[in-house]
Amino acid sequence: MSSAGRIARTRAEILDSAWELISERGAEVSLAEIAKAVGVSRQSVYDHFGSRGGLILALVRRTDERLDIKARFDEAIEKYDPAQRLEAVIEVWIRFVQEIYPVASDLIRLRTTDADASAAWEDRMSELRQWLANLTGSLERDGALQVDWSAKMAADYLWASFSVQAWGLLTRDCGWSEERALEVLKRTICQALLKQADR
Repeated sequence: MSSAGRIARTRAEILDSAWELISERGAEVSLAEIAKAVGVSRQSVYDHFGSRGGLILALVRRTDERLDIKARFDEAIEKYDPAQRLEAVIEVWIRFVQEIYPVASDLIRLRTTDADASAAWEDRMSELRQWLANLTGSLERDGALQVDWSAKMAADYLWASFSVQAWGLLTRDCGWSEERALEVLKRTICQALLKQADR
């Protein structure tokens, strides 16, 4: 195997081990613990990612790529019918949240005390908010939003309504099944945002 191939494999192994450890034990897992799980030195982790923040950011970006979230969003936003478009985006995001919840919930918890976790989360949320702005802009363009919603307000509402935190409250704190939570979110968000004719 070439040097570049070995570097890529080690990097992938570090990210896979980091995901498993954080999913099991929380985002406070140390770089030394991750290095030990992979069988490399702590310095090797730094060499690959530069810092703890670099590792966390690479981890969440790799998850986006592995689950192909951007392509799934793009496909959903292409739907012609506004109601189907909105429902499809909600479903894509919630299915994604189901996959990332163990890591994402800990990143959110640590945001106020861990600058690396905060930066990693904000990086991903800024992209999500742009996707949602594209979606609600298309709904506004098609005349599908209720009259009291602007595209900007609708994007903000959508972002808050199906956030990782809201998902955790419904499925963990309230004990809802994941399917019930998904269906209720789709129904209530569509009712709130769309004109009657588009439902």
